[in-house]
Amino acid sequence: MAATPNYYQALEISSRATHQEIKDAYRRLAKRFHPDICDKEVNKERIVEINQAYEILGDRHQRQQYDLSRDAANYRGIRSAQGVTVKPRRTTETDLDLWLQKIYRPLHRTINSIIQPLDSQIEDLSADPFDDELMGDFQAYLEECQADLELAQKLFQSLPNPSNVARVAQSLYYCLNHVGDGLEQLTWFTLNYSEDYLHTGQEMFRRADQFSWEAQQAIAQLH
Repeated sequence: MAATPNYYQALEISSRATHQEIKDAYRRLAKRFHPDICDKEVNKERIVEINQAYEILGDRHQRQQYDLSRDAANYRGIRSAQGVTVKPRRTTETDLDLWLQKIYRPLHRTINSIIQPLDSQIEDLSADPFDDELMGDFQAYLEECQADLELAQKLFQSLPNPSNVARVAQSLYYCLNHVGDGLEQLTWFTLNYSEDYLHTGQEMFRRADQFSWEAQQAIAQLH
């Protein structure tokens, strides 16, 4: 069986890199190896490698599937090298308690701190969207949310998900994706004042809130 390509290595980033760090790495490498910039002979294989890596890692859904397959391959390789029969990891109650304490609860609080203030922030801004001070306050809120989101994404990846919280983890994954997409749309609104971006951003946050609620319901069913 062919080895799983290391797309993180191809982009010269950590496997815990944020979505923004992935984009930044791709832009940096694409510029470095661009035929119009690179003085040396163009390495076509390297360019293909970079593009393939970004195609997977730049898409949140494809990245999740890639990470799962990569982790599974690494686990099988370690266990096989030790001469141990590969068996599925068994989740214990201790695993679940640790995950709830270290991952889910702080993640849930962070998500709420991003989503819940949006309506009041927009209401304040609606007094005069062209007022520099009001817009500055709204941009500061978005920047704080972006920082919190990046911390939340790193936190989410810091511990393996117990198998019995797969549904919870899936809802949280989609929630974080929608928060990221919503922040992107709202940031575009601050640049051109187009209400289409504002409404799309609000809708992304609404969906994120729904996924967060679904995660809560799945947690409740575990007890």
